[in-house]
Amino acid sequence: MYASIEAGGTKFVCAVGNSDLEIIERVSFPTTTPEETMNHVFAFFDQYKDEIKAFGIGSFGPIDIQEDSATYGYITKTPKTHWVDFDFIGAMKKYLDVPMMWTTDVNSSVYGEAKLGAGVDLDHVLYYTVGTGFGGGSIYKGRFTQGHSHPEMGHALVRRHLDDDYAGYCPFHGDCIEGMASGVAIEDRLGVRAETLGSDHPYWEIEAYYIAQSVYNATLYLSPNIVILGGGVMKVPGLLDKVKVAFAEILNEYLQVPDLDEYIVLPKLEDDAATLGNLLMAKELATV
Repeated sequence: MYASIEAGGTKFVCAVGNSDLEIIERVSFPTTTPEETMNHVFAFFDQYKDEIKAFGIGSFGPIDIQEDSATYGYITKTPKTHWVDFDFIGAMKKYLDVPMMWTTDVNSSVYGEAKLGAGVDLDHVLYYTVGTGFGGGSIYKGRFTQGHSHPEMGHALVRRHLDDDYAGYCPFHGDCIEGMASGVAIEDRLGVRAETLGSDHPYWEIEAYYIAQSVYNATLYLSPNIVILGGGVMKVPGLLDKVKVAFAEILNEYLQVPDLDEYIVLPKLEDDAATLGNLLMAKELATV
């Protein structure tokens, strides 16, 4: 068995799979305090504990990914105050000392899509998740794009829409992309959850403008072969098309890019991207 933990800001998704990457069982529960949430994690994996060969773990961040760091495996300066400086990998190793791949939750998703989904056979795959938070990750020729730390694309600054006077939700930067376009920002701005808004609500033009800026910035900085837009917010009917229109307007024919229907897409693996990415990373780690 291989194990997956997708540690999201709103919920944890835990799963086990076999060597064929078939998901045997998967559960989810709310992200609360570390003690309460990790107790749920351990309780789920207890039944498979003797069979698990490795874990793939993707967490909300920022996280410390430097293996020679004293705080490797920690969640660091997150807006979720209960989790600041939480030793995630330390807690997991006390539970079960097996190999563990440690990365961000969006990196888990981009790995799944690059290896098994919309990005198969492409050199450079970029994934944005637009959900409770807003994050991004990319893979170039099989390796994550990172250096001293992992990317925090969701905290890049964006140009404000002319019809938007919202101050921004991010406690660190205010009107960064996460502060303007994440699920919590939408709810804070409008007083309702994103999924309750009709697809014809005028706000979606504003949302598409911010997402399109992120795709534009990634296009100029990284020149990916494909940009995959996942997360709960992207399930709104028609939003993807609005993003493509806004992106074309912002780009203004400055660069040649692939056909937009092939360049800006939804995840092929849908909600399984992070789980399958984690299971594949765990399998690869266990067989090294």
